[in-house]
Amino acid sequence: MSEAADSAAGEATQGSDYTERLANLEGARWKQVLDVQAPYRWNLRRLQLGRTLDVGCGIGRNLAALDDAVGVDHNATSIATARQRGLRAWTTDEWPGCVDAIADHYDAMLLAHVLEHVQAAEGDEIIRGYLPYLRDNARLVLICPQEKGYTTDATHVRFVDFDAMVATAERLGFRAERRYSFPFPRHAGKAFPYNEFVVVARRVVDR
Repeated sequence: MSEAADSAAGEATQGSDYTERLANLEGARWKQVLDVQAPYRWNLRRLQLGRTLDVGCGIGRNLAALDDAVGVDHNATSIATARQRGLRAWTTDEWPGCVDAIADHYDAMLLAHVLEHVQAAEGDEIIRGYLPYLRDNARLVLICPQEKGYTTDATHVRFVDFDAMVATAERLGFRAERRYSFPFPRHAGKAFPYNEFVVVARRVVDR
């Protein structure tokens, strides 16, 4: 994919149409009846992340699953939707001056289904911009779709596997503590669109 195409695909996540797509996907009746998000909520909660900064929070699916979390996203329509749901969320423009932008405050940073929308350098830049808000021993949780899930969204520009996720964490001063496939084993990701790569890393601070 060319650089121009990469940029166009990434920018496509900024519009109200992308928010509508997220809401429609989440609100599908069969998903509500089966409560398909239950395993994913459980997966986040069992990590016991503490006070969490959800970067690229979208309409707030993961925010709603966490007990103590604040979200930020570049899509103003998505943030408006998250707020309508009673969630605490800010646009990237609002973030620097908001009451939740507190240095050394958060126990964890979550980026779920973000890195596949941007090239590696931009992904690093996004994370780096929020590092001042993390505590010294904070964790970084990265979640990305596996093969089948990657093909389901035209705004994806880069396939990000375990190795790429660990490399991202290490470039930004974190050491991977755990990596696993969820909810099914790794081989399921080639057919099941909701299988995810999960990497949990701990911040390395030299004193």
